[in-house]
Amino acid sequence: MKLLILVSLFFVAMISAVPDTPVLKYLVREPGIKSAHPPMLILLHGYGSNEQDLFSFANSLPAKYLIISARAPITLETDSYAWYQLEYTAGKPVSNIEQEAKSRQLIIQFVGQLKEKYNVDASEVYLCGFSQGAIMSYSIALTRPDLVKGIAAMSGRLLEEVKPQIAASEKLKKLEVFISHGTNDRTLPFHYSKSADSFLQSRGIRPVFKQYRAGHEINTQMLHDLVNWLK
Repeated sequence: MKLLILVSLFFVAMISAVPDTPVLKYLVREPGIKSAHPPMLILLHGYGSNEQDLFSFANSLPAKYLIISARAPITLETDSYAWYQLEYTAGKPVSNIEQEAKSRQLIIQFVGQLKEKYNVDASEVYLCGFSQGAIMSYSIALTRPDLVKGIAAMSGRLLEEVKPQIAASEKLKKLEVFISHGTNDRTLPFHYSKSADSFLQSRGIRPVFKQYRAGHEINTQMLHDLVNWLK
């Protein structure tokens, strides 16, 4: 009987020691430079896309990073996902803010799980998002600046609904931010990034802001500038 109890306790201990399965599906590119505690870069795709999208240029990013490309939790259709849904009944897209808040919490949990699973340098964690992924990157970094060192927000915007939740300016000053946007973007117009840049500066952040004669896309020059910023 004692042996049975001991064996049972052993298996309970083993189960308790197993880390939680990450809450989001993802792809991973291991660092090309060996390190006991590598920096981590998490890629967040846009509305209607999937984890394969930004991962397509993962091998162009600096070799020192562990690259994680996450899949958003809301399924729109086959191979099409979102961080939150958009409603078009009012004639223009309206964000589902409840879903945004839930996805934000999932990403925060996901980052914590990845830090533990891959033994990364917790002080060197970055988010890189495109479009809706950029929106999520802004939301997470500005409400939880303790979680990441910096973000790259490509063709995104800062949600007005998130502004009341933003951390105190003193906690934001060390946040590193890269903003890129095409001036001909008709999906998320260029003025959104101009507005975000001004707001961040008012909070003591000094973003690197790049603009391009381009649409809603990541072109070769944008990728080149992103890589240089990440080095």
